[in-house]
Amino acid sequence: MHSGPGSSGALSRHVRDRVRRWRSGSTEGQREVLLLLMVAVACSFVVSVIDYQVVPLTTYFVWLIIGMLMLRFRPLAVMTAWTALLAVAAMVIDGPLVGVRVAALTAFALAVLLILFQSSRQRSGLPSPLSEIVLAELKDRLQAQSTIPPLPGSWHVESAMIAADGVGFAGDFLVADLDEEERHLELILVDVVGKGLGAGPHALQFAGALGGLVGALEPGELMAAANRFLLRRHLDESFATAVHVRLDLTDGRYTIASAGHPPALRWHQAGGGWVVDNARGMALGISATPDLDLSEGVLGPGDALLFYTDGVVESRTSDLDVGIDWLRDIAGEAIREGAVGSTRRMIKQVTRGDDDRAVLLLTRLEDASTARG
Repeated sequence: MHSGPGSSGALSRHVRDRVRRWRSGSTEGQREVLLLLMVAVACSFVVSVIDYQVVPLTTYFVWLIIGMLMLRFRPLAVMTAWTALLAVAAMVIDGPLVGVRVAALTAFALAVLLILFQSSRQRSGLPSPLSEIVLAELKDRLQAQSTIPPLPGSWHVESAMIAADGVGFAGDFLVADLDEEERHLELILVDVVGKGLGAGPHALQFAGALGGLVGALEPGELMAAANRFLLRRHLDESFATAVHVRLDLTDGRYTIASAGHPPALRWHQAGGGWVVDNARGMALGISATPDLDLSEGVLGPGDALLFYTDGVVESRTSDLDVGIDWLRDIAGEAIREGAVGSTRRMIKQVTRGDDDRAVLLLTRLEDASTARG
């Protein structure tokens, strides 16, 4: 009797189900992993009793490390107690505890204590690999909010972002929405207080709130609702700057609302230069009645709007105005080379620092050749 493709597929599904259950961090999944590791330790013990030189005390360190990587604290405590019991028993059966054996046993005991201490300090309650999985899923959700839908006609939108110190999370994020008629496009570029991992949880929560507001409210009303959301959190450092643009894709008319954000830049194809937009406002999460001055305009063929966060234009050695003038120069060079890829060309020239950096470009193309990067 032999196993066929069906049995192989069933085994594969069984393994995937068990891995998926472990990845979920569920109690059932943890019990299965605990049982598997305890059986493995028991097998090691049997080999140690038969021939201690094949599986000495140091071999049990491997099981402790695997347990630390795969188990939550309580299952790990059970597993370490089981491993310590069998490891010591195997050593005692092999011979008296004298000399080097005592030193090895002391080191083993210290390793057990350190592993348990490290596991108890996990704030998420999950072992490191599972915590990494959760963080990766949160990162994916935040990035999904910033996915720009395909645009009809001669419109092009792209963004480029770099997190502080190269970590995978950033306080800068983008929310995009295109209505069902594919007429109105809305984009919100946000910079929450903090940077990198410290700002990641705030950014994710705020992005979820904005995702439910965009498309349902007018620009000024949306900013007011976002402001109320941050104020209700009652946190000492829960504020953000944001810029919101609503664009009519049929005629190019747009409205910009800015809340404490660096001023947007408009590219005039006829003039061949960037002009500073006049939309201004107070940052969100500071005052119950923030002042907001909206701006309006029309994008013609070849025109563009550029939005960015303060990490792009500010540094310890230069102020905002100097940074904006510098950005106007490099953005002019980048867009002349073509709209596609221009944000990457811009952000590559930004000096890496200790703040998140994001650039967003909205362009009305003259023709297909204008899009070439």
